[in-house]
Amino acid sequence: MPATLNIIWSTANCDARGVSAPIEIVRNARARRARLSVDSATGRVRLVLPLRAPLKTALAWAEEKTAWIAAQRARLPTPIPFAPGAQIPFGDSSLMIAWDEAAPRRVERVGDVLRCGGSADGLSRRVGLWLKREALRVLSAETEEFAARAGVVVTKVAVGDPKTRWGSCASSGTIRYSWRLILMPAWVRRSTVAHEVAHRLHMNHSAQFYRVVALLDESDPDESRRWLRRHGAALHWVGRES
Repeated sequence: MPATLNIIWSTANCDARGVSAPIEIVRNARARRARLSVDSATGRVRLVLPLRAPLKTALAWAEEKTAWIAAQRARLPTPIPFAPGAQIPFGDSSLMIAWDEAAPRRVERVGDVLRCGGSADGLSRRVGLWLKREALRVLSAETEEFAARAGVVVTKVAVGDPKTRWGSCASSGTIRYSWRLILMPAWVRRSTVAHEVAHRLHMNHSAQFYRVVALLDESDPDESRRWLRRHGAALHWVGRES
């Protein structure tokens, strides 16, 4: 396991999202030189170093890249907070958040509108919980559907908010998804479900595994992967204030 150290490095030349931006320092035995990156899903700045690279020298080099960091962060997806009037992606369309403080706190979908009342302070949390419950409901049904096609058993379906993967399948039969799949077009979401269910037959990415995926997936798996590469990072900014 690579050793990791988190520090704060003040970058005054960055934009509003870059001032005093945390830099994650990662020492990796396989690294041959210093490498700087900005994660498009989180905005986190990461500096990967060889095990014996001098930290002071590496930070001085990173400081010379302040303008580059600022430029990368300026291109990050725009946050879409769960706020009154916000349009959030949802499946093949979008939902508008309609808030009325005098209305019941319960979140209710009416067509392409999410109606919610109660205090403004709890609005974001309530909308987020509704989306996660809806994601679990839809993904559980679709997993059951694909599992029946594949002739396999899935023991449990769960949702979370991982930043590096959209789904995972354990040997125990549990499949975990990112709740943000509910924000994607249905064909991309269902392609992801097909991929994870195929792992119940092959816990690897072998040629046999991809043959099962090709049989289960209703669309082109390569096309869904391309969609995720182009648009996936932006979905991690849905529900974020900044």
